[in-house]
Amino acid sequence: MVETLPLGRFHHQRLDLKRWFPTFLSSHKTLFTVLWIAAFASVFVWQRNIVDGFSIFKRVPVRAMPKLRPVAFNLTDFGAVGDGVTLNTEAFEKAVLAISKLGKKGGGQLNVPPGRWLTAPFNLTSHMTLFLAEDAEILGIQDEKYWPLMPPLPSYGYGREHPGPRYGSLIHGQNLKDIVITGHNGTINGQGQTWWKKYRQKLLNHTRGPLVQIMWSSNILISNITLRDSPFWTLHPYDCKNVTVRNVTILAPVVEAPNTDGIDPDSCEDMVIEDCYISVGDDGIAIKSGWDQYGISYGRPSKNILIRNLVVRSMVSAGVSIGSEMSGGVSNVTVENVLVWSSRRAVRIKTAPGRGGYVRHITYRNLTFDNVRVGIVIKTDYNEHPDEGYDPKALPVLEDISFTSVHGQGVRVPVRIHGSEEILVRNVTFRDMSVGLTYKKKHIFQCAFVQGRVIGTIFPAPCENLDRYDEQGKLVKHSASQNMTDIDYDF
Repeated sequence: MVETLPLGRFHHQRLDLKRWFPTFLSSHKTLFTVLWIAAFASVFVWQRNIVDGFSIFKRVPVRAMPKLRPVAFNLTDFGAVGDGVTLNTEAFEKAVLAISKLGKKGGGQLNVPPGRWLTAPFNLTSHMTLFLAEDAEILGIQDEKYWPLMPPLPSYGYGREHPGPRYGSLIHGQNLKDIVITGHNGTINGQGQTWWKKYRQKLLNHTRGPLVQIMWSSNILISNITLRDSPFWTLHPYDCKNVTVRNVTILAPVVEAPNTDGIDPDSCEDMVIEDCYISVGDDGIAIKSGWDQYGISYGRPSKNILIRNLVVRSMVSAGVSIGSEMSGGVSNVTVENVLVWSSRRAVRIKTAPGRGGYVRHITYRNLTFDNVRVGIVIKTDYNEHPDEGYDPKALPVLEDISFTSVHGQGVRVPVRIHGSEEILVRNVTFRDMSVGLTYKKKHIFQCAFVQGRVIGTIFPAPCENLDRYDEQGKLVKHSASQNMTDIDYDF
């Protein structure tokens, strides 16, 4: 809550306006001078809300940190220094230890005040609130020797980029309950530039670590913060339940920041992602559930996920993706009220033989595409595998996928559904679609091995693989062949 400054009281003698006003107007020079001073002062006062003014103007006081737990600590209580240079790992660890002893009393809150707080990775504890003040920034140390190595995720078998161990995350938690990361839009900054450069130069021997990773945990709230420049995936909840991500800004360069996904729900259940802005160097959101035989064996699906009210940008990959690691299954996902702009793809489902699992009961509605190369993508030959031990006969099931109220402009290919003879895409529905195109070519609504329907009139004209129904649901035309292929990757 912003405090207001009390106005001073000024006492003026009453003026005889009938005598004063004509005299004042008679002096053009005085009038011009007063008006000029008034205009300058008004502009100066306006600008001081954007940049610091002279010392005679006091800034609005910093918002007080609300107390969300019975006990609250300040990071400085544990010796932290917010100069961007001092390493504060020990201060974070001491604070977390103090909070870990308060679980039966409702937990504790760690307030991170304004400043730049350099740290190596540290762990959270149950019943904890990490609160970042306005102008507070947690900085991840860039030297990888400070980042611990962890075993591969059990549903992946290998590190996502290298066999063997993987680097942990900057902020990490395992087997926790009741975790809150929030604030007055403070920032967690992974300082990933060094990691990205070493990755491109092939100087890393282990998979890079996420910015925030919480595993095997429940009742998680992440809100009102900025996450930026992660070394790898930005926010990675793994095998978690009851997760809410709300009003979060996630940023990374849209090029040359490899694999900086925004949010990757992985084998998660009962999750809401809403009111977020995401602009990153890979998928904005990527729902996952394990990789090939390891994900099949682990057997934890991602399900009951609601994604809504987002603005997303991804020049390298897609705004909202499912897969490609989806071997534990993905179901009951709703994606609604999403704007994807200046991106390579808008929404995408990707999988391959060997994945197994399923993607089913997926609902997209109220999607807007603005300057997107390909709007809707379903791809079944995304052949990246952890090792040679996968079963190529483990075929994923793709079914019950609907798209309602899809609009936009500047789209090159509005739909590309690339099923295969092995992996048929079943029961796909399109309704209320009108997308402005940048290319006036044939086959811009592309299909292969897909079964489904179009209800009512949509633009552009759908592929011949889909049945046509009128608005009342009456069959108008049956598809000639669901196996026809008109995929054209040249545009």
